[in-house]
Amino acid sequence: MDDVFALDSLRRCALFAHVDESALRDIARSLRRRRFRRNEVIFHQGDPGDSLHILASGAVKIVLPSTEGDEAIIATLRPGDFFGELALLDGASRSATAVALESSETQVLPRQVFVGLLDRDLRLRDALLTGLAHELRRLTGQIEELYFLDLAGRLAMRLTRLAREADPDAMGEVQLDWPFTQSDLASMIGGTRQSVNRLLSGLVEDGLVRIERDTLIVTDVGELARRAER
Repeated sequence: MDDVFALDSLRRCALFAHVDESALRDIARSLRRRRFRRNEVIFHQGDPGDSLHILASGAVKIVLPSTEGDEAIIATLRPGDFFGELALLDGASRSATAVALESSETQVLPRQVFVGLLDRDLRLRDALLTGLAHELRRLTGQIEELYFLDLAGRLAMRLTRLAREADPDAMGEVQLDWPFTQSDLASMIGGTRQSVNRLLSGLVEDGLVRIERDTLIVTDVGELARRAER
């Protein structure tokens, strides 16, 4: 059962999309399955970078902690995403902290195995470079939002991005699994919990967003994107 679970996790991960089946089975045998509780730290900033994580289930946030105990959320991850690859490439310590947003499972690939795979499979190396380029563009977009949008615009743009990550072609309604707290959302866009709560309530009143238990529904992605640009 663990082998089947490992293979399914690899197949869902864009990093391994072009790896042939026999190689996938070899990789699967090197994976270790790990489970994390809600809010459990997967690794801390500064920890040794000794493994790559593939998110098999649940949700994970990647954060930059401050000395005062605050945090900036720089990425939120869903099943099929991978994380921890930067430290594997340069052998340095972890550059950020990873925390489970909800009960989650990852498949862990040791650094030695990962580096060996990169040497043998050019397609895997290309996939990794593509993933890193995508991450760099995403972070550049976040910096642009922080500099050029006010808090209301950043909130609308972040919700738009999350909706389009879930459904790239969406212009109407999109339902998002929502494990985030108001504090999490504030940490994503550089605001306070109170300010984000007020702005989110305004989007609800305007009919652009609904919140139902653990689901956030963007009712009109196109209109929300236009709201972000005002």
